Amino acid sequence: MTEHSARNAKPRIGITVGDPAGIGPEIVLKALADDTVRQCCIPVVICDAQMMAHQARKLDLVCGLDIVNDGESLPEDIDRPLIYNLNNLRGSYSLGVENEICGRAAAEYIEAAVHLCMSGDLDAMATAPINKKALFLAGYSFPGHTEFLQHLTGSSEVAMGFIADSLRIILLSTHLPLAQAINLVKKDRIVQIARLTHHELIRWGINNPRIAVAALNPHGAEGGLFGIEEASEILPAIETANEDPEFNVAGPFSADTIFLRAQRGEFDAVIACYHDQGMISVKCLSFGEAVNVTLGLPFIRTSVDHGTAFDIAGKGVADYGSMVEAIRLAADLVNRERDGRGRTAPIS
Repeated sequence: MTEHSARNAKPRIGITVGDPAGIGPEIVLKALADDTVRQCCIPVVICDAQMMAHQARKLDLVCGLDIVNDGESLPEDIDRPLIYNLNNLRGSYSLGVENEICGRAAAEYIEAAVHLCMSGDLDAMATAPINKKALFLAGYSFPGHTEFLQHLTGSSEVAMGFIADSLRIILLSTHLPLAQAINLVKKDRIVQIARLTHHELIRWGINNPRIAVAALNPHGAEGGLFGIEEASEILPAIETANEDPEFNVAGPFSADTIFLRAQRGEFDAVIACYHDQGMISVKCLSFGEAVNVTLGLPFIRTSVDHGTAFDIAGKGVADYGSMVEAIRLAADLVNRERDGRGRTAPIS
């Protein structure tokens, strides 16, 4: 626990605005005006202050936050939202267009937030969406936040998770071609993710976590009629994980029913075999309100469940619900880590 955390009842949540050419600045500005956000935390928005002020004027939104410039220390006792200004948007760009200027700026927001979290100046970070092509144009080769954050923190094991209402889904792999993702459905990888999921669920305040593993093939392969991965990889992984008496991992369960069973409370989390297997359930259940969580980092990181939406950037119509939920969840998880309380009810 950092010194400021002990004194301050509200967690400091660093909020990166994502790609400036997308809807990130808009949804962050809208989220800051939401009373539930200000009640649960002290938001520290990591961005280019001039860009945020310009977007606020254009969209008729309130900005007017105190500013701390990059390299300056955050005040010891923050009691209201502020901007951590990188002043890093140099050159012209257009909203809704992928470009290296915005890709570099978005990456630098993430780097600054990680630095502030690792130093203890922030308790957690919540991120608005980035654009992968813009990152690539700026010279960054990471396919998304998860891999970038793993690199920046030196974390040995990370995973992408999503929380939608009472459903928690952990992905065995992230943004890969399906053929490559199927090749990662291996015993060792499943055991690794199951163990990481178990420890993170406890960190999130869930005692004795119940983890389900989805099958890869239709109907769980029907005893080998529709595939062999369930028998050759998934089931042996579950048996290995359960050799530790603290673990409760079950499956493989047919993917057409397991997510509904978990949403109804039968399990605390489901490990999905590939990205879309898990994400279809998340988006159907709670599109625009689900939250992305990175497992395995030395600090809490949450994010929205959508992309940069270049087609509506700057139009003032972006839904900011997932941004609010990401910030609220980050604050909630920080508070759970602080007091160490555990429970079996869903995280609100």
